[in-house]
Amino acid sequence: MPTDFYQLLEIDRNATDDDIRRSYRRLARELHPDANGGDPHAEERFKEVTVAYETLRDPERRRRYDMFGQDGARGAGQNDPNAFFGGGLGDIFDAFFGQQSPFGGGAGGGQTGPVQGADLEVVLELTFEEAVFGAQREVGLKAPVTCSTCEGSGASPGTSPTVCPECRGAGEVRRVRQSILGQMVTSAPCSRCRGLGRIITDPCRDCRGEGRRTEQRTYTVDVPAGVDHGSTLRLTSRGAAGPRGGPAGDLYVHLSVGAHQRFRRDGYDLTNELHLPMSQAALGAHVEFETLDGTEDLVIPAGTQTGRVFRLRGRGVPHVNSRGRGDVVVEVVVDTPTAMTEGQEELLRQLAVERGEEVAPIESGVFSRIRSAFK
Repeated sequence: MPTDFYQLLEIDRNATDDDIRRSYRRLARELHPDANGGDPHAEERFKEVTVAYETLRDPERRRRYDMFGQDGARGAGQNDPNAFFGGGLGDIFDAFFGQQSPFGGGAGGGQTGPVQGADLEVVLELTFEEAVFGAQREVGLKAPVTCSTCEGSGASPGTSPTVCPECRGAGEVRRVRQSILGQMVTSAPCSRCRGLGRIITDPCRDCRGEGRRTEQRTYTVDVPAGVDHGSTLRLTSRGAAGPRGGPAGDLYVHLSVGAHQRFRRDGYDLTNELHLPMSQAALGAHVEFETLDGTEDLVIPAGTQTGRVFRLRGRGVPHVNSRGRGDVVVEVVVDTPTAMTEGQEELLRQLAVERGEEVAPIESGVFSRIRSAFK
């Protein structure tokens, strides 16, 4: 940014207040972004000359600037265009052009026409299997819907809304005022028609002119396979109907998935523990393992230890809206036998002798007391 505010405004140091105002008015019109196709360089220059004008038009700021330069006038941050205007042209327009730019399409233009209805939310509870494989479920809620009597117009049958005489159907009222830059046009939503551009002289009795009324509605929700707890589905245009024929908002369905008795979900995989007796883990076995798709034959090799993991490919959770599935992950837990009969204990002792493993003697004094203490 140039260091001389007088150069920015293209004036002499002995310029009068009228000279400063006229020069700024001319430069502001030349550099305004709307007059330069949104040129960022013009936008930056526009802010710079505005800061210079705000500094020099104030006698005290101008005096400090003439004596000490930019540092002397920096007190309120006027030398930084972003600091002075909050970093946006919207603040510049508000400060110098009112609610609307003199070049048209200002920042303060109000919304006209029917207003869109609000978005709604509902919670849908699913079983674990419904979330994995998908389902069709219904959700019910009370919501504003288009009035069937007046078909959303808000007017009694046989009549229709009329053009607002205040804004002539524009939905906003424009006013012209004078400023340092000449005539400025501001606009605001019409208070008579609330920005809709139409008024109703004979309201519908069923909806009282709103064009909508609250009713109980039921919608079918297609739950895709693979969704998880906390997922949200969006039903377009199933939210609240807008007043007087306005478009409906959306309905957001939040999914709550119940837990499974055996499986735990880990992304797209399903995990489960498989408890095996010591004999099957040691000697190997074929065991039946129940998945969500049905029974699988799981081959347990001899010598399987606790912590070994078996993976059943493609038996897990389907990928949402795409091909493929996760796996079923089975972690083995080898159970040590307890509460054995005398015959079972004798067989284990014979096994220990064969393997050369030392075990506690039968009903030895110390061992017997210790075992009794833990019964």
